Amino acid sequence: MDAITTRTRFAEARAAGKRAKDAAEAIGVSEGQAIAAHAGEPDYPLQAVPLRADWLNILKGLEACGTVMALTRNESTVHEKDGVYQKLSAQGPVGLALSREIDLRLFFMHWHAGFAVTEASTNRNRPAMHSLQFYDAAGRAVHKVFAREATDMTAWDALVDRFAEPSAGYVFREPAAKPAIKADSEIDVPALTQAWTDMKDTHEFFEMLRKLGAERQQAFRLVPQYCERLSTDAVAQLLGDASVDGVSIMVFVGSSGCIQIHTGPVFNIQPMDGKDGVRWINVLDKGFNLHLRTDMITNVWLVQKPTSDGVVTSVEAFDVEGNNMAMFFGERKPGQPELQSWRELAASLPRLSAVAEAA
Repeated sequence: MDAITTRTRFAEARAAGKRAKDAAEAIGVSEGQAIAAHAGEPDYPLQAVPLRADWLNILKGLEACGTVMALTRNESTVHEKDGVYQKLSAQGPVGLALSREIDLRLFFMHWHAGFAVTEASTNRNRPAMHSLQFYDAAGRAVHKVFAREATDMTAWDALVDRFAEPSAGYVFREPAAKPAIKADSEIDVPALTQAWTDMKDTHEFFEMLRKLGAERQQAFRLVPQYCERLSTDAVAQLLGDASVDGVSIMVFVGSSGCIQIHTGPVFNIQPMDGKDGVRWINVLDKGFNLHLRTDMITNVWLVQKPTSDGVVTSVEAFDVEGNNMAMFFGERKPGQPELQSWRELAASLPRLSAVAEAA
């Protein structure tokens, strides 16, 4: 599809009410391709300015803009946080943003393209939407930043001018196939179990899986003394119980290039049924929104990890393709045990075995 057709059909899909990702997919392109097709074209509702691939310094520059909204999503879950980008740093291709509001783990090796995007509202009474949008090589959004009413737009425009690179010419490719999962018989289960038992920090978990060649849910199955399957209703119950009981939680949602974290209580939990069987559980709090498609949940696990501060408990949801949708923890800082109220909440969640027996 040529760029003119992409722009025209994308504008039609957006005018019909589709979100940007859905609009792009509806016309047969990735979201990144749809945005790139607008680069340097001022006569459309959406305008895009390619940005120089200096991702860390772009994010550092956002601090001068004040309050913005950070958005990280995957196929099933959207995580939105209002705040100020602060304490940005990186070691090689791995970066951090460390404030209570904007808390990110950044994997710049997966950041391929970036754009400053201005899109006119379909409602003439509402102002245009301004955002910075970053994509991986397959055109999937890894992270977005949206201007808010409180954002300093003079600083925003200066940031865009500073990093604009109209000649960037970003090109996207088909997504790579997911690596094959090893057979259970190829995994050294005794070594996996021992390494799991010997953990001192939850951050060791990913490296343990990589070293031993185990896929995440495969490891959960193979080391059952630390893991238990929960009902697919457990995520909605978790959020509802945390709201009612005032339990402060951590909510992790990741794309290929970013993990975004909310820490604190949640209050306004709203389920929503959409068309064609689409079902959502939403957190609609001031400064934090979560939108998770409960109809896409295939597996939920209760996972325990030994650490030097005691056992750390997570609840992890996965879709049918084995992609992690979201992870939930109790609020915790290094050097402190996890909240007893979180442990009690997690222990009360419905187990898959109990649901099967009831059925």
